[in-house]
Amino acid sequence: MPALIAPREPQFLVLQHDSAGDFLSVAYPTLRAQEASSNIILAHALKMIHTESAMTEMQFTCNSDVQDRLQRRKTVSSPHQSDGCFWLTLWSYSPFSTESPFTLDMTLSCLRWKLGEYPIFLWTPSLHRVNEREWLGPRVDAIVDNLKACVPPRRVFSAFGQDALVKQFAKCWSRRTGVKIEKKPFYEAYFSYCEKDTLRPTKKVLPSGHNLRRAIPADREHVAKLCKEFADDSVYFPLDFDRALVEADELIAKGQIWVYDTGGDIATICAVTRTTQRVSAITKVYTAPNWRRKGCAEFLVRDVTTRLLHECGKDTVVLYVGYDNSAQFVYDKVGFQGLCGRAGDPRIERSLELGFSDTKRGHW
Repeated sequence: MPALIAPREPQFLVLQHDSAGDFLSVAYPTLRAQEASSNIILAHALKMIHTESAMTEMQFTCNSDVQDRLQRRKTVSSPHQSDGCFWLTLWSYSPFSTESPFTLDMTLSCLRWKLGEYPIFLWTPSLHRVNEREWLGPRVDAIVDNLKACVPPRRVFSAFGQDALVKQFAKCWSRRTGVKIEKKPFYEAYFSYCEKDTLRPTKKVLPSGHNLRRAIPADREHVAKLCKEFADDSVYFPLDFDRALVEADELIAKGQIWVYDTGGDIATICAVTRTTQRVSAITKVYTAPNWRRKGCAEFLVRDVTTRLLHECGKDTVVLYVGYDNSAQFVYDKVGFQGLCGRAGDPRIERSLELGFSDTKRGHW
């Protein structure tokens, strides 16, 4: 009599999450463990759940809770069409592991906000493995197949995340859909961080009459003008002035933008829009052309970073800066790590945004 052969378990489990709460109920422990690296994915999800949930049940979610939830869901993982916000999580499944058979290998978010749709954001907690073709290839194939079942190709106008992960995703997405990858990357950047022990003080004194402060409603048009110029610099995601006013209103209302006030003009803006329990991200720094090379950005970024670390209780402040962006020198002076050729820090990530042709662009 032939031996009975146990049915083969799936190598990967891909789940689609139609709410931030559902996504965080399984992904939160992994995201929390790498809170700086996962900032985009985690901060966006936390914005979309109730404050009470973020401060109570999410904080107490542990790995055993996740394993129990995934055991119940592993047979109901079929993707479905969505015209709203959703997340995909990809899990390795090891049936012979009794304590933690599921390991989160990859996350993908497909979200929108007031000014349009976001890029596809990708993240893996296993950055050390993204250069292993045998590890990365099958996982990206699986998540692409699921994404293709969720949205039309036109929705995926770009993908942003860790360099090797985005390159593999773009190749696979293009192969599966026939959509061409734009020849020039939309964004190539270092992911950098600053902490209390790397923050660099300065002996420079702010010029008389100048002030560093949060933006107020009276700054609305000044802030909108600089937001528009910042977006126009990106080429790929320009803003008209009306939409820039919408962004300025939101940033000011939420207290998320600081300004360098010259006593009659706003020279520089600095926005902090992605915040989690221990990490905040500086997401926009822009100086008006007539105020450049006067140290305004350095004064403001150092002030905002210092406030976040010493007054707001953050452990880490993170940001992205383009490979060829001279702002690297400003951030380096403030204390952000791995810039200006200072290689070797494993926490510094190379990040990439690749665009796709014949799609409808959103904004971020």
